[in-house]
Amino acid sequence: MNTLSISNLSKTYPNGVEALKGVSIEINNGLFGLLGPNGAGKSSLMRTIATLQKPDSGSVILNQINVEEHPQYIRKSLGYLPQEFGVYPTMTAEILLDHFAVLKGISDRKTRKERVDYLLDQTNLFQHRKKKLGGFSGGMKQRFGIAQALLANPSLIIVDEPTAGLDPTERNRFHNLLSELGQEAIVILSTHFVDDVKELCTNMAILNSGELLWKGSPQQAINEIEGRVFSRQITRNQIHDYKEEYSVIAEQLFQGKPLIYIYSESDPGQGFLPVEPDLNHVFFNKVHS
Repeated sequence: MNTLSISNLSKTYPNGVEALKGVSIEINNGLFGLLGPNGAGKSSLMRTIATLQKPDSGSVILNQINVEEHPQYIRKSLGYLPQEFGVYPTMTAEILLDHFAVLKGISDRKTRKERVDYLLDQTNLFQHRKKKLGGFSGGMKQRFGIAQALLANPSLIIVDEPTAGLDPTERNRFHNLLSELGQEAIVILSTHFVDDVKELCTNMAILNSGELLWKGSPQQAINEIEGRVFSRQITRNQIHDYKEEYSVIAEQLFQGKPLIYIYSESDPGQGFLPVEPDLNHVFFNKVHS
């Protein structure tokens, strides 16, 4: 069992932005969802864990090893798929993955070929191994990114906004792959897509403006707001007044008219009806409260 302990992690950039404010989380094997809007500090946290930047204070401990003191340990133990994963469009998947394997220190040619072939098969890319990456779809590029992240058989895998731009079929295939990886490693899924966390993760944290707002299981989060979410349909010119009077956590159009969702400790009356809460309601309530 792998364990990642993040303790009181803080980071302020030279422009004064406090990207992380005393964040503490403990994560074990399986899929862990790091949920937050754009600018919440998710990428700053991921970059700090990956030793791409140093924190101002706090620590990151992977399997009892301090990663700031021993950066080579985590670099050998880490598979990292950033939000923007660049590929060389004129190279084939097979050749580029072999090149990455050399950079990862897999020097024996036979061992390297076996590892490359295995990962291309695992990511359902073996039949495309001779194809240039410039002709890959978005989902295929993401799966190639996972293949390169797995070259060193990592105990910690970080994927940053992995399903952005994927069609439903590719997204489902990618989810299945991540679920398999979580059997043997810590997989941190950093995203602002609530559905990714709801469908995949047994534990999660919500981050906003560098602060940790909540941590636990998705079901625990939903249970906490049971009986406290209500909705009603209103007219467009009423939106401002309702936002002034109630804690509006979400709004959407239904048959062309605004449908608002509010958080309330008791039944607000006024035509509001109780709603079965889901993780989206949790997310919006935590972020906007």
